[in-house]
Amino acid sequence: MNIQENISLKEYNTFGIDAKARFFVEITGLAQLQKVLELKAYPEKFILSGGSNILLTKDIDALVMNLKLKGISIVEENDETVEIKVMAGENWHQLVLWTLEHDFGGLENLSLIPGNVGTAPIQNIGAYGVELKDVFVSCAAMDMKTGELVGFEKEDCQFGYRDSIFKNDAKGKYIITSVNLRLTKKNHNLQTGYGAIEAQLKENNIVYPTIQDISNAVIAIRQSKLPDPKKIGNSGSFFKNPIVSKKKFDKFRKANPEAPFYEVDENEYKIPAGWLIEQCGFKGKRFADAGVHEKQALVLVNHGNATGKEILYLAKNIQEEVKKKFGIKIQPEVNLIK
Repeated sequence: MNIQENISLKEYNTFGIDAKARFFVEITGLAQLQKVLELKAYPEKFILSGGSNILLTKDIDALVMNLKLKGISIVEENDETVEIKVMAGENWHQLVLWTLEHDFGGLENLSLIPGNVGTAPIQNIGAYGVELKDVFVSCAAMDMKTGELVGFEKEDCQFGYRDSIFKNDAKGKYIITSVNLRLTKKNHNLQTGYGAIEAQLKENNIVYPTIQDISNAVIAIRQSKLPDPKKIGNSGSFFKNPIVSKKKFDKFRKANPEAPFYEVDENEYKIPAGWLIEQCGFKGKRFADAGVHEKQALVLVNHGNATGKEILYLAKNIQEEVKKKFGIKIQPEVNLIK
């Protein structure tokens, strides 16, 4: 077991923040994970997977456990569906590509989402009309106190919009080690309802799309407006799209008839946070090395040497301006380490 000291985490988080880990270890197996959790010499432990959904605003005075658990296997299948088990350290987009190679449907709309599989249930990741919960069966998680492996069925996870039990009651108590998903083998349930997907398919002259076509469309859309973390530090969408009551929405709509929106149900409406931020004049703005992306105001970026505190300060300014202009509070989607 190779425990290192004072390791820069710049290469381990997609924002490229140069925070340091007091201690650092890579975890490649479940037995090793149990042993590390038992180490009393390191009472404080911190889980780091793909580093795609966190903003580090300080050094981590703990043993940082970098999860590298790998493997994809078929649990069971019939003529219609297949259940797969995916280890937490697998890259999410590489998993999507694997499912497409096998013609397994369900994840195509979630193409190119950064991060690893283990963090997907925490956020209940979603994009273009699909969320993880739509294909989720269960996950295994290790109790950080006992080292026991515990199973969470779908209903146990309390999934909500970019939310789950792992962000609430179970936060900091478990390490997700694997995720089971149920996908289709034929008669795929294609989700093309989002206008951007329909427009992209039309541009590609595709009338009867396959799951590969939808994935290609989603990739093209994301690449056209979202920055590559390998080229400029970012964590994808920094804020959640706010959901407001019908009463609040009617008032907002009256004052902003041109604003885009999505009806969640007859009592709630979702307003794109990126539009709100853009209306406040932040799109493309730069404050030293912290900034807002020029093509998508929902994305905060690190132009090189921004600190986590500088990006957090910018995020708070954005929140204040949106609240002042629209009376709507936008919340971070990114996990803030402060």
